Amino acid sequence: MVELSIVVPAFNEAENIPLLYTELTDVLKGIGHSYEIVFVDDGSVDGSRDVLNELACKDPRVRALIFRTNFGQSAAMDAGFKEARGDIVITLDADLQNNPEDIPKILSKLSEGFDVVSGWRRDRRDPFLSKRVPSRLSNWLHSRLTGLDIHDSGCTLKGYSHDAIESLELYGEMHRFIPAILHSRGYRVAEVEVNHRPRQLGVTKYGLYRLINGFLDLLYITFWSTFSSRPLHLFGRLGFSLTIVGFLAGTLKLIHQMYVFFVLAEVVFIGPIQFISILLMTIGVLFICFGFLFEIQIRIFYRMTSVRNYSIRERIGPC
Repeated sequence: MVELSIVVPAFNEAENIPLLYTELTDVLKGIGHSYEIVFVDDGSVDGSRDVLNELACKDPRVRALIFRTNFGQSAAMDAGFKEARGDIVITLDADLQNNPEDIPKILSKLSEGFDVVSGWRRDRRDPFLSKRVPSRLSNWLHSRLTGLDIHDSGCTLKGYSHDAIESLELYGEMHRFIPAILHSRGYRVAEVEVNHRPRQLGVTKYGLYRLINGFLDLLYITFWSTFSSRPLHLFGRLGFSLTIVGFLAGTLKLIHQMYVFFVLAEVVFIGPIQFISILLMTIGVLFICFGFLFEIQIRIFYRMTSVRNYSIRERIGPC
């Protein structure tokens, strides 16, 4: 039985993987738990597969999943979680910016009864404009929309109980919001400060598109965690509000026109307010109808069998 699983997603990190393996084994041997290291090669084209095969032949505690092509970090995390056998699962990046020496700190916090422990890169060693500013914006939106007040949702160094992650299905950039997803399901989430190191080897895979994709996924997660089982409540509220606003606007305008026509004896005309009120009421009714349709779709979804959004080409284990 394995007590601790280390899940490491990697994409074109052939130079960093051997160094990370050395640091990990030095730390894990000192912890005293039985462990395994699961690398997930996300379609690398730089020879990472050969490096992982060499490590797996040398150390039976190392295993690797090789994707057919690049499916993204969320897919790599999802595959790693499903492959992990440990009671506790630790995730960290393969680029050496996460420090394996912080793993005991994560484990100590988990031992206090928390289900998820997220790392906080308080002294972050990244370019300010290209990475730190977008990260701060993302973290601010994350806290406001999800209700989970953590400082660093993008830090990959995290610890999970196996029970918390075994039912997760990750897509898009959802790996950034795993604590928020689990928090919405009632799991206890904590945060600890961790070290962060500047990248020495390899090239960063971060870009503006990831911030945009992450924001869209954050909106989705906010909707899913709050209204996934009751979409009619969301669309019904919007529809009801628009209908009421349209009805009140039209009624008030009608009363004003009746006063002008009957009291002041002036000619009245149909103006834009009437059209706007009719439009609002129509859109409101449509939103309510959409709510019913989404209710039906959600019920169908919960009856469907999950389909993985990645393809594993090869599993590498002990030689």
